[in-house]
Order: sequence, then structure tokens, then C-alpha cells
Amino acid sequence: MIDSFSELELSEEILDALADMDYVTPSPIQAKAIPPLVEGKDIIGQAQTGTGKTAAFALPLLDKVEVQKKHPQVLVLAPTRELAIQVSESFQQYSKKKKGFLVLPVYGGQSYSLQLKGLRRGAQVIVGTPGRVLDHMDRGTLKVDELAAFVLDEADEMLKMGFIEDVEKVVANVPPTCQIAMFSATMPKQVKRIATKYLKDPEEIKIQAKTTTVEKIDQSFIRVNHSQKVDVLTRILEAIDFDGVLIFTRTKSATLEVAEKLEARGFSAAALNGDMNQVARERTIRQLKTSKLDMVVATDVAARGLDVDRLSLVINYDIPQDPEPYVHRIGRTGRAGREGRAILFVTPREGRMLSMIEKSIGQKIEPMVLPTSEDVELRRMERFKEKVVDVFSHQNIGYFTKCAYRLSEEMNMSVEELAPALLYLAQEDQPLQIPKGPDLKLPSNKKGEDRGRDRDRGRDRDRGRDRDSGRERDRDRKKGRNDRDSDPKRSRKTKEFGGGEDYDYTTYRLAVGKMDDIQVGNIVGALANEAGLESQYIRNVKLNKSYTLVDLPSGMPKELMNHLKGVRVGQKKIDLKESKD
Repeated sequence: MIDSFSELELSEEILDALADMDYVTPSPIQAKAIPPLVEGKDIIGQAQTGTGKTAAFALPLLDKVEVQKKHPQVLVLAPTRELAIQVSESFQQYSKKKKGFLVLPVYGGQSYSLQLKGLRRGAQVIVGTPGRVLDHMDRGTLKVDELAAFVLDEADEMLKMGFIEDVEKVVANVPPTCQIAMFSATMPKQVKRIATKYLKDPEEIKIQAKTTTVEKIDQSFIRVNHSQKVDVLTRILEAIDFDGVLIFTRTKSATLEVAEKLEARGFSAAALNGDMNQVARERTIRQLKTSKLDMVVATDVAARGLDVDRLSLVINYDIPQDPEPYVHRIGRTGRAGREGRAILFVTPREGRMLSMIEKSIGQKIEPMVLPTSEDVELRRMERFKEKVVDVFSHQNIGYFTKCAYRLSEEMNMSVEELAPALLYLAQEDQPLQIPKGPDLKLPSNKKGEDRGRDRDRGRDRDRGRDRDSGRERDRDRKKGRNDRDSDPKRSRKTKEFGGGEDYDYTTYRLAVGKMDDIQVGNIVGALANEAGLESQYIRNVKLNKSYTLVDLPSGMPKELMNHLKGVRVGQKKIDLKESKD
């Protein structure tokens, strides 16, 4: 049995990256697939979605990539746009210690120019959907004659979606010396036929799926943009009742960041991660058990063996990389026969992982509605009232009664008239009222609608129709922009941002420009994803040589603006600032 990634023949670069991500123990498919892939063998891996297949092929194949060579060396086929992006991001995470490495996702619905630029830059790993990959091969823009490895991910899904012919066209063109890895949850006849025809003496690996259902835990999810997570977390913690809370993040640095932000908002929180020594770890757990701490922000590794009966709520601040950790996480609540609650944060790109988790646990996770500002104010008032009742029950307040009547006489006001001012002073450090302003605008929680749209985007077999519809969308987008700009009522304000009120536009300066090899679409895409804005509210983008000017709705939260400063377009931070021009 393999207990650590360090027991596998992976490079120090890969092991260091895994350590930073708190990856310690390989999953069964990783433990069985990595050794033969390191040896250069072809493999057939049969395992359910969500068992860690991406790392099983990405880690050993990354070690084979020669970064000094600027041509495709690994090609991965994925059935959907979303999975292609997810696999690309995983390659990027695992390779962060590998200088000069480039991975490029290619899929239908994305601009060809962006993909062509990435191919010209010399991406060594290409992850794409079958139709778009074949399209680039037909055009001669994607060369596969020097591939060292080819991966067919979720082969049975390719068959279900009608891509199997395109898949066979791609695999038929890879060099005969190319190492091939095929992964599939099931093995239909057509998938077996491709394996028999193109794989060379493959090693077969089969992992039995574990279906786990966690009872007595109320599970829900909420869609949220990454930049909104802290605000959403704060809103939830203020609006619902809980005893102890365990909040899971993906990285050690995030545990510190989230814990600090919670403390700044008045919560009793602390981080728990692998960098802490045993004494500090034991102290934090003891404080949680004895109610000196209300919440702990932890990584999966740091939370192993954590057993605290008072935990009533688990929040998955970052969605886990595969379903198994999710089950372990939420199992930390609902102990000793008690009921527990688990909430999962899902960004717009993580819908596929939500589906995988649901499949693994054998049940649907229901969407939750974000508590409103009024809900939070009501809960603050209830907590304040509890304190008042406690004072009447346990404190001698005779002296303060006399003080109240003395103030009443001296100020010629009734005690009832004084009460609001006294109440204001009593709550000054922890205000009962929430300042009015634009409310959080979250992505849609409609899972089926989002997933269907993502799958439709992945159906890029009819490539001519894809290009035509793309041109139509571009024309519609330009027409809509021109219509808005020509309408004097719409030129300065929008009613879509921040809860329906009118907001002026402010011009911002970004520290990236034409010399950084970017286009307007890169700017709009980055701001839309990170700020949770629809692209039509990102206006008047003017790309200059070394900087860019863009109009955004005024009144965006300060925390969001600080987050946007660190957003990268290409390889450079945009350092967003209000323009002085």
C-alpha cells in the first residue's frame, strides 16, 4: 500500500507543488496508475468520476515534458469545455515549480485567435474537446507528430455525446511511439475496440467505486464568485445559528487569510494548517472544544483526526478536488448522534465537481438562498435581546435604573425618549444595523440550466456552425453595445448592478496593454469572472501600449476592488486603479 506521493517516482518539482497543495496520500487510482505511466507503459484506467484521475495522469506525464522544447508533447481529450478547463487548471497547479511550462485549453465557443496565440507561444500540453482539437489539426495549427503522450479522459462520456468518431480520428494521427492512457468509468464495446486497436499491451487498472451517504447532515450549496466568498461567508455566519464551525480551504495560506478576515469582522476564529507545530495545533483544537474559539479554518490534511462534538456546521469555502475529501469534511459534524449542517461554496466553473460529489454520495445537494441584509439585522437584534435578558436574569441593575431616571430629569426627557440613544451607545462596537448599499449579486443557483449550457458548449463537432454562430454573437454583442452607447439614458448609468439602483461609471486604469500580448476580450473576460459582472457592464475598454482604460460601475465594494488589483491577465497583475487622466 502506498501511503505517500513521495513513495512514487515523481520529481522534486512535482512533490514540492503537491506539498504546497497539502496533497499527501495518493488515491487508489493514482497509486496504481502513476507507476506504469512513469515507466512509459500504456494503461486503461477504469474508475468512477471523482476518484482523482486527473492527477493520476497529469503528475507522471508532467515529468516527461521537456520545457525547453516549444511544441505539443502531451495531448488530453476531454468531453466538455468545463472539464477541459478544469484539467488545464490542474496541470497549471501541479507544474508551478516547473519554469517555462505552458498548458493550453482549446474548446468550441472560445476565440480562435486566443488559441492560435497560445499554440504559437509553444504550449507543451494541450487539453481540448474533440471537435476543436480535430479542427486545429485539420487547419495545421496543432501539430501532433512529436507527441510523447496522449490521454483520453472519460472515454464513455465521449461515446454518449457522439464524439467517438472524432476521438478515433485524433488517436489515429498520433505517432506510433506515443504513450496512450485511456480512462473511463465503464467499458462499452466501442471504447474497448479503440483500446484494442491503438493501445500497446496496456496495463489494465480497475478501481471499485465507493458510494457513501452521510446521514443526519443537512447539505446545501451556494454559487458564488471567488471574490465574493468572504462576504457570503460572513453573511451566512451572521444569519444562522451554530455552535462550532469548521471551514475548509484548499491551501495553507488561505486558512490564514480567511481566519484573519473573520477575526477582523468580530468572529472568534483561528487557522489550522500543516505549518503549525503540534503544540499550536493542540492548543487551537482545545480552544475549539472548550468554546474559547467558535470557528477553525483548516486544510484537509490539518483536519485529519479532528473530533469535536460541538461542531454543528461545516463550510466548504473551497470545493475539494475530488468527492472523497468532501465526505470526510462534512463527516466532522453530526457527531454523537447529533444533526449537522454542511454548506458548499461552488464557483461558476465548478459545476462539474458538484455533480461528481452528488454522484459519489448518492444524493442531490440542494441550493440554498443567501440570507438577506434584513435577515442579518433580525439575527443581530435577537442576539442583542438575549444579552439584555441575560442581564436582567443575572445582574443587579438597580444603580443603572437610578442613572437612567437621573438622566431623564436632567435632560428633561422621558426614559422612553432616552432609550434609543442608550441603545445606540450599547451597540456602537457591534452595530445592529447594516449600512445600506449595493447587495451581493451572486451567480445563478440553477444547476441543471448551467450544466446543460456547459455541455452544449462542449458539443463542438459541427465546427462550421460553431464559427458561424460565433460571428453572429460578435455582431449581436457589438450591435448591443452601440445601441447602449447611443442611448443617452443608458450612457452614464445602469440599473443592473447592485440591487437595482442607478450607479455612475468610473474609469479605471489597468497596468497591462498591447505590449503584454493581450486583447480586449482578455480584459473583459478576467473582470467578468473575478468581479461577477456581466460583460455588457464592462465598458469603453481602450487598449494602449502599456496600459488599459476601462469604465466599471461605481460603488463596487472596497474588498472587491482590492481583489481586482491582484487579478492577472496573461502573466501580469492588472493593478487596477482609478484613472487620474
